Amino acid sequence: MGLLGHPASVDGRYRHAVERFSRAGFCRLTALFGPQHGFLGQTQDNMVEWDGYRDAGSGLPVFSLYGKTRKPTAEMLDVIDVLAVDLQDVGARYYTFIWTLDLCMEALARAGKSMVVLDRPNPIGGSAVEGPVLEKGWESFVGRRCLPVRHGMTVGEIATYLKETFHLDLELVVIRMQGWNRTEDFESTGLPWFMPSPNMPTVDTAFVYPGLCLLEGTNLSEGRGTTRPFEIFGAPFIEPARLVARLREFKLPGVLFRPLSFEPTFQKHAGRLCGGAQIHVLDRKRFRPVLTGAAILRTALELYPRQFRWKRPPYEYERKKLPIDILAGTDRLRQDLEGGRSLSEMGAAWKDDAAAFMKRTAYRFLLY
Repeated sequence: MGLLGHPASVDGRYRHAVERFSRAGFCRLTALFGPQHGFLGQTQDNMVEWDGYRDAGSGLPVFSLYGKTRKPTAEMLDVIDVLAVDLQDVGARYYTFIWTLDLCMEALARAGKSMVVLDRPNPIGGSAVEGPVLEKGWESFVGRRCLPVRHGMTVGEIATYLKETFHLDLELVVIRMQGWNRTEDFESTGLPWFMPSPNMPTVDTAFVYPGLCLLEGTNLSEGRGTTRPFEIFGAPFIEPARLVARLREFKLPGVLFRPLSFEPTFQKHAGRLCGGAQIHVLDRKRFRPVLTGAAILRTALELYPRQFRWKRPPYEYERKKLPIDILAGTDRLRQDLEGGRSLSEMGAAWKDDAAAFMKRTAYRFLLY
């Protein structure tokens, strides 16, 4: 057995999956595999590759799937018969763990190996779907297959969708959760939250991430290098009160913006004083993170047309297309923002596209 995991591969009694599999008795654990940020969560920033090593505690090889390769090689798979996947996702298409899963499925099918997925809750709930659906031609490592930005699915459901659509020859078993209701957020489960990556410290972070991660495609800080990544945003050229006054005019549901100044310790604008805001989600059921992210981008475009910039490639192994476009999975989001299309029109279009995708595709693979 191989295990694809990370720091959040932990059970309700705080025991890591390595310990659970090592003591299980029904298999022999022979290799560990880690996604972006490492098996231990050791790479703090995004887009930082890491090398494989031998785990000091277990003596097992740890293979990097975010370094020299993002897909398991034949040599890596030689030492296993089955790959167990225990990854806590956060419910956004551009969180790369589900695409590491996809690449593993591809490699396992080719090698005649099997996969077992240990399913976990979607921490921001499984009933809300929002944002652009990835269009053909905009595939990347932040979106390899057709999904809305906020997809509303669990890892097990995504694995089922990928298997039935793209990896027909793979033997896949999904170990379903017991007692999870897809209308629940993570706190409703009563389970402890473990950081799946260094900049995902709380469930609050996961709720804003589907919208605020879009800022990675710009010269705005998305709060990396602060104690509240993705909840804090801004740039040196922003005046906080002016920004917040404009954002409040959108009357976005379930959210409040508070003027803020901050100094990132790393990443964009490290060591420089930034003006911006902190997002406070007041009603998770009403909050629309992708629409909120679009409102922030629209505001930056309107208020600071000379200073605001779309980030240039490369970004997540894409060297030609703009980062904002591969994050959105389309260039329509950027064009709509630049062209002045209203947020309500944009949100309505996303809703129609996501509903069509769910009806056509995803509803067949929902397990709960």
